[in-house]
Amino acid sequence: MDRLQAMRVFVTVVDLGSQSAAADHLDLSRPVVSRYLAELEDWIGARLLHRTTRKLSLTAAGSETLPRCRQLLELCCDMQAAVSEPDEAPRGLLRLSASTSFGQAQLADAIAEYVKRYPLVTVDMQMLDRTVNLVDERIDVAIRISDALDPNLIARRLTVCRSVVCASPAYLREHAAPQEVEDLARHNCLTHSYFGKSLWHFQERGEPVSVPVQGNITANESSTLLRATLAGAGVSQLPSYQAGDYIRSGELVRLLPQAEPRHLSIYAVYASRKHMPSALRSLLDFLVQRFPEEPGWDAGL
Repeated sequence: MDRLQAMRVFVTVVDLGSQSAAADHLDLSRPVVSRYLAELEDWIGARLLHRTTRKLSLTAAGSETLPRCRQLLELCCDMQAAVSEPDEAPRGLLRLSASTSFGQAQLADAIAEYVKRYPLVTVDMQMLDRTVNLVDERIDVAIRISDALDPNLIARRLTVCRSVVCASPAYLREHAAPQEVEDLARHNCLTHSYFGKSLWHFQERGEPVSVPVQGNITANESSTLLRATLAGAGVSQLPSYQAGDYIRSGELVRLLPQAEPRHLSIYAVYASRKHMPSALRSLLDFLVQRFPEEPGWDAGL
């Protein structure tokens, strides 16, 4: 049995949802696909798929086997890339994940510049406001803004993520600007569903300060909070990479500059250093250069 081909058949059946679709995609007959699946199950010693007339679903053994088959198939592709000519330009498909706010505010322009530099690389950008499983979702690199990373992943630190407390001039014409962090308790604070929903943390005069906040708008991603803040709905705590241009233009006003919200780091994370494709290596190097330790989006804040 060609075990690699059997794994490829298994992965394709799962991805496409049926044996007939996998047969068409791989240019194989339906009986050949069935035989590869049966031989793979015999080799592993467990049933991988529940088969019914309506749908296919993974067994417990299939769920364990699927990510390992993906890894082995990716290693085969990496092996081919590793023996290619050293001066060959990076090429191929890269799948990249990032938050919606960072993708819209900073990453889209960066990737546009990257593909101009490396026109043989295609980048599939997945803007997802959740933590993705790199292996199961076939993500080559994810941009994470965090102070606690998965220790099983490889991370390259890119830059710092600072936040700013801000409001629109329209809101401040109707509400006195807070002078101390404690004043935030008397304002309509627009909050993130997962980060600081009811408590904002600051460093003020070298000391940590936490302030309870509340408001009538909560959202699960900061782009929505930005639009609501611009519309005069309240005070928000936004990443400086997103709010900086609006503060410099006067559309937003920075508040409480003496109190700095807690910093996070921005990382590029990936699953393995082994047999890294040249396209992924070139993208990581590009991102490190594009996002230095002191990012340009903080200028003038």
